[in-house]
Amino acid sequence: MAIGVGEWHADDPRVDALVNDLIGAIADKWTMIILETLEDKGELRFTQLSKFIPEISQKMLTQTLRRMERDGMVTRTVHAVVPPRVDYRLTPLGESLGEAFCGVWLWAEANLEGVAAAREAFDGRER
Repeated sequence: MAIGVGEWHADDPRVDALVNDLIGAIADKWTMIILETLEDKGELRFTQLSKFIPEISQKMLTQTLRRMERDGMVTRTVHAVVPPRVDYRLTPLGESLGEAFCGVWLWAEANLEGVAAAREAFDGRER
């Protein structure tokens, strides 16, 4: 059974807000391409990601990865080496989003607290 626009709303208005927010982020082609690349290739360095997605600018890759990290979709590991090395990997939230893209309403309802906690933790580190 397909759900049409305006036919379904969650009991918790935060689910609707998260769905609307994530649709904007996911509708961005770079998020989906990065999700697909990390799903296919596993953990990658920033430079490797940019080579696998040559059409994306360094600035856009950085912005998209930061948003994905804030939403709990990727983890970022910084290695204390010279030159600096940063690796990115999908989290279980990122993997589940790739699997559930067509069922984003159900995904948001199931992961509302996880995304909220990830955002809160991220925002706390940035202060």
